[in-house]
Amino acid sequence: MVSNLKRLLFLILLFPALFLVCRSSVAVDPWQQGLTKILSLSQLVQEQYFEEKEPQKLTFAAIRGMLDTLDPHSYFLDPETSRTFTEDYTGRYYGLGIQIQKQEDRLVVIAPIEGTPAWRLGIQPGDVITHIDGESTKPLTSTEAMLKLRGEKGTKVTITILREGLEKPFDLTITREEIPLKSVPYAFMLDEQKKIGYIFVRNFGRNTVDELEENLKLLTEEGLEGLILDLRGNTGGPVFQAVEMADLFLPKGAKIVSMRGRNPAYNRDFYASQDNQYEDLPIVILINQGTASASEIVSGAIMDNDRGLIVGEDSWGKGLVQTVFPLGRDMAVAITTAKYLTPSGRLIQRDFSHLEDYYLAKKAPEEQRDVKYTLKGRRVLGQGGITPDYEVKFTYHPLTVEFLIRGAFFGYGRKFSLHQTALSRNYVFPQELKNGAQPDGRKIFSQNFEVGPEVIQDFLEFVRSTGVKFDLSKFKEAESEIRNEIRREIFSAVLGIEEGVRVFRQNDPVVLKAIEVMPEAASFVRKN
Repeated sequence: MVSNLKRLLFLILLFPALFLVCRSSVAVDPWQQGLTKILSLSQLVQEQYFEEKEPQKLTFAAIRGMLDTLDPHSYFLDPETSRTFTEDYTGRYYGLGIQIQKQEDRLVVIAPIEGTPAWRLGIQPGDVITHIDGESTKPLTSTEAMLKLRGEKGTKVTITILREGLEKPFDLTITREEIPLKSVPYAFMLDEQKKIGYIFVRNFGRNTVDELEENLKLLTEEGLEGLILDLRGNTGGPVFQAVEMADLFLPKGAKIVSMRGRNPAYNRDFYASQDNQYEDLPIVILINQGTASASEIVSGAIMDNDRGLIVGEDSWGKGLVQTVFPLGRDMAVAITTAKYLTPSGRLIQRDFSHLEDYYLAKKAPEEQRDVKYTLKGRRVLGQGGITPDYEVKFTYHPLTVEFLIRGAFFGYGRKFSLHQTALSRNYVFPQELKNGAQPDGRKIFSQNFEVGPEVIQDFLEFVRSTGVKFDLSKFKEAESEIRNEIRREIFSAVLGIEEGVRVFRQNDPVVLKAIEVMPEAASFVRKN
């Protein structure tokens, strides 16, 4: 076992070394000397350390340590992260089919996905998963819990559920099945009068552009005349998917992105190759500090070609391209092989010489950024992400954040949908009417439902019943945010998650700005 791991370590360290020198005349002796020292140290630890260490962990740590000397985006894919990487790319994974969220120390089910094992077994929104295969979920992050719930197809996992109304928790043993993982989870007509559609792209994977096109066709059938493409929090994915997405909106021949590397094999220019798609559709793209990589390629291509407008906050600023090199059946390394430039020649990569500042996503000083110009002469900046045409910040009041962490909005929405609050008993819901319920003097819940004073009072009574203490003056300061969160969770619980997202976006300040500037985005199309 130890000898096999030594050979693996040698090959792993040697492979990128050979790749990076690219058959140059650089002597291999320094590499060989370094490898000898690493192998000697590994042997020394195995023989002399006061307690036994797993050889594989030492090997993986050595690999990560070497990659850490390169840049923040070269990384090692061990068996677990390699599986997650593949799942995100292919748009499918093996698991239970539930959306989960950490609320304080509780792992809460937000919703089961229809048709999945979790849905068939009756797992409900609000269920608390207290244990996974006997291990408490209290110390786990939502990501760690997600990885434990996922696994190989056909394998089983036992979860312990605490459900309100039941005296004791109960166990469910569930067989993992293939679950679809959509890149484009939400798409709907946001403004029926202006015919403005909204599409949220979660990430870039193998099927992202196909999903986007499918939703664009559906919205076009509804009379789509303007598109808000939400790339906030989208950390990217394969470059070719970004190129194909930009191609949907750019005229044939427009430059999308350029790649430049030390190895000339990575030098490429990408251009739009198709016409008669959505080149005449006014578009506004939403970005924030979580927008990175492939989503920045799309934003930069639209901006530099004067094809549409960008609204939100400065994007992350990742202008480096990684190539994945397999090291085995379930291991690989992703090494930065090139940088990319937007059509105007911008390198948007932020300075990462001080990693703490880099990971905190601090805004790059404007005086240190390169100045470039779009096709029509608009001034744009490099070396600090994509700076939007219109800056709109989306921040939460501390009390709103506290309510979110505690699950107050989600809990209230669920209670409301079950008629378990004083106010909700005065309503009858659409699904209940379909099932034959009679209003009997109650109000019929509709799309016109607003969060007025009576809803706020009902929410306050709920929050107080959970034992959460808060300053009423702070509540008043955050009330507009709180109203929007309440409305989202009530609509999500009563009419479905997508409907909750739709009503929430109708009051999103970034989205409202996008609607406001849509006529300007339309003028770009006319000028082209």
